[in-house]
Amino acid sequence: MTNRSIDPRSVLVFDIHEFGHRAGGSKEIVDDVPAPEGIGNDVIGVPTESPIHLDLRLEGVGDGVLATGVAEVQLRGECARCLTEIEADAEIDLQELFLFPGTDPDDTEASRVEAEMIDLEPVLRDAAMLDLPFIPLCREDCAGLCPTCGVNLNDDPDHGHGEAIDPRWADLADWAEGTQD
Repeated sequence: MTNRSIDPRSVLVFDIHEFGHRAGGSKEIVDDVPAPEGIGNDVIGVPTESPIHLDLRLEGVGDGVLATGVAEVQLRGECARCLTEIEADAEIDLQELFLFPGTDPDDTEASRVEAEMIDLEPVLRDAAMLDLPFIPLCREDCAGLCPTCGVNLNDDPDHGHGEAIDPRWADLADWAEGTQD
């Protein structure tokens, strides 16, 4: 987790000032927010500005604020076998401890409370990358594309090109047919 300055205008930044720096306070967040840019990879991801439904609980704990909950997102991508467009819904589990300033200063990778705010965008981005399928498929039994001509084998499962002839022997195939007469 890289530390970056928190933008208080971001829809994924939440104010936690009511917790103070003590344990026991909590806050429920149920909200729909637009997806930031770049959640996912080149094959599948969350479209920018698509709705993200957040159902979160922020709890004050001894050293910081614990954020737990789920983010329901829409995924859009491409099947790795047949290259058709994929659209699906996904639920991403979120859990992160945001440490108060000065707590465990040796942990440079820890998420931090900054100016009484926490930023869930890096947490959502990391969790989404871990939850996204490594090889997205339109369906489990996707047949893919014909390696010879590129036809989608899901649309034409009986597709074929006849008996394949080894290109090294292709010239002899015509000769063999001519000697049978």
